[in-house]
Amino acid sequence: MAFESLSEKLQNVFKNLRGKGRLTEADVKAALKEVKMALLEADVSFKVVRQFIKSVEVRAVGQDVMNGLNPGQMVIKIVNEELISLMGSETTELALRKDGGITIIMMAGLQGAGKTTTTAKIAGRLKQKGKKPLLAACDIYRPAAIQQLQINGEKQGVEVFTMGDKHSPVDIAKAAVKHAQGNGFQVVILDTAGRLHVDEDMMEELSSIKKAVEVDQTLLVVDAMTGQDAVNVAGTFEEKIGIDGVILTKMDGDTRGGAALSIRAVTGRPILYVAMGEKLTDLEQFYPDRMASRILGMGDVLTLIEKVQDDIDEEKARELEQKIRKATFGFDDYLDQMQQMKKMGGISSLLSMLPGVGSQMKEIENMVDDRMMNRIEAIILSMTPEERSNPDVLNPSRKRRIASGAGVDISEVNKLVKQFEQARKMMKQMPGLMGGKGGFGGFGGKKGKFRLPF
Repeated sequence: MAFESLSEKLQNVFKNLRGKGRLTEADVKAALKEVKMALLEADVSFKVVRQFIKSVEVRAVGQDVMNGLNPGQMVIKIVNEELISLMGSETTELALRKDGGITIIMMAGLQGAGKTTTTAKIAGRLKQKGKKPLLAACDIYRPAAIQQLQINGEKQGVEVFTMGDKHSPVDIAKAAVKHAQGNGFQVVILDTAGRLHVDEDMMEELSSIKKAVEVDQTLLVVDAMTGQDAVNVAGTFEEKIGIDGVILTKMDGDTRGGAALSIRAVTGRPILYVAMGEKLTDLEQFYPDRMASRILGMGDVLTLIEKVQDDIDEEKARELEQKIRKATFGFDDYLDQMQQMKKMGGISSLLSMLPGVGSQMKEIENMVDDRMMNRIEAIILSMTPEERSNPDVLNPSRKRRIASGAGVDISEVNKLVKQFEQARKMMKQMPGLMGGKGGFGGFGGKKGKFRLPF
């Protein structure tokens, strides 16, 4: 996960600060020296790090902090606030026209950053918000680029406008806007061509499109795993064609996070979204305060709640609660809960958003293996409908058949059945487990009580 190494190092620094009753100026400077090294190792721009440390130090060695009751906590609070400021302070929404006209969004970026997939992800988000978007295939160079956009558009239920690869991107963009005007579309998203590196031809083509159609938003898609290269690319695009916002992809990969911490300071442009996976639903709004909280190991409970609200079927949750109360909970319900958890990114993704868990993620990932969940799913799917609904019928011969069907040892089937029986007994004894007053796993929200599928 992004920031894992940085988060671990910062938490170690702050653990030492918390342990001191009083802080001297030397204590603060020593801690900030370690913070500086951690940020540089995370591939944050040197200029950005230097300014960040200077801002924190000026505030942290002030009288109010040094003479306060808990100076260690105050320093952490200052670092948190400065991190938020560094990434933009406020969340920036995608700006859509309010005059009834069509909003034209041009997607830009280098080849391999995930631009075409991200284009479809944005269209899906807009559709969820009640908008009618049109995707325009303006990448006529990369093999299968048009087909990829068409496949993703179909998955999102969004129309894709294409003229093949024999027309110029400028002509395709103009024709797409004309098509949108005559067919009730509210947003046109232009998927433009990328290159392996920044070159004049690409910049000229993007500039020509902007001159030919009235582009409202130019969004740059950059690969977070490329670190400072992503920041340099963003700076070049801003200088050459002008951008309105940045989308960071592959934030779920082995990235040090420097791009997210540097881009706003270098370009002056906000990060709008971060892509946390390959699925077309894996696009999150970028919240500077929540990201700072994750980096400092404070968790991100608000995003966790939103994931639950978006992905948990409230009616199914109520039905499940009734089954638990009546002790009729079966393997089908167990499987359904696992699949809902997968929709939210898996156990590791959910646990990483809980306060204090960040520094223990490696240990947790060793204990909670998503491959193990796949094996459990295979075991359950190898059962008959009767066996899934009534686990009590599972005798040794049935278990051997299930193990053979799932391609696992019978000991894994026995282990799953035993764990399931224990969970069912516990749930029967604790009717408040899935909700109600004091219920475990429940989150309050505008839409009512939502439960995590644990």
